[in-house]
Amino acid sequence: MKQILCFGDSNTYGLIPGTKERYGWGVRWTSILDEKMRGHGYRVIEEGLCGRTTMFEDALRSGRRGTGMLPAILETHSPVELVILMLGTNDCKTIYHASPALIGCGIEQLLDQIRESNPLLPVLLVSPIHLGDSVWKMEYDPEFCRKSVEVSKDLPQVYRQIADARRTGYLAASRYAEPSETDQEHMGKEGHRKLAEALYRAALELIQTCGDPDNIPESFCA
Repeated sequence: MKQILCFGDSNTYGLIPGTKERYGWGVRWTSILDEKMRGHGYRVIEEGLCGRTTMFEDALRSGRRGTGMLPAILETHSPVELVILMLGTNDCKTIYHASPALIGCGIEQLLDQIRESNPLLPVLLVSPIHLGDSVWKMEYDPEFCRKSVEVSKDLPQVYRQIADARRTGYLAASRYAEPSETDQEHMGKEGHRKLAEALYRAALELIQTCGDPDNIPESFCA
């Protein structure tokens, strides 16, 4: 059974909006993707962690810096046939003062680590869903501010440019899912379902394309 590694934050973990609980199997997008890919000989490795960033240290929670964990995770689960990378939401928190371009630098560091692990390993880079317009309010998540919302909405353009330059696959999660009204930050059940469907199609296309060295579009596969 070949393996697909999904590396992300709480929306990859499957956090239920407004709670500290996790959606069950068959609801969170990683599990739906796993069930769909099993018929093609693949299993999905779920590596979602609440609070994970691309490259920033969380002063209150250890082990959240993506660049500090990804190399070990790649080695732990080797061999991997595809990496789905979806991070950036937590980088939008006020404490990091990060612009979209700076968050993109964190994504590029992660892509460098994947390439160092295996230069031929295909990557599907996913820009995360947008933050809700009210996420910064006290009743939601005051770790964010008004500017955080703007930054999150600018990430798709930055990620797409990175994907084009790096010749990786790309998908904008914000095209398929929105944050729940409950917490303005995490996907509801329908969002998980729609994102899983989109990622299933994109992953299959990327795997099939990268399997043919004579048919790799410049902006699609590393």
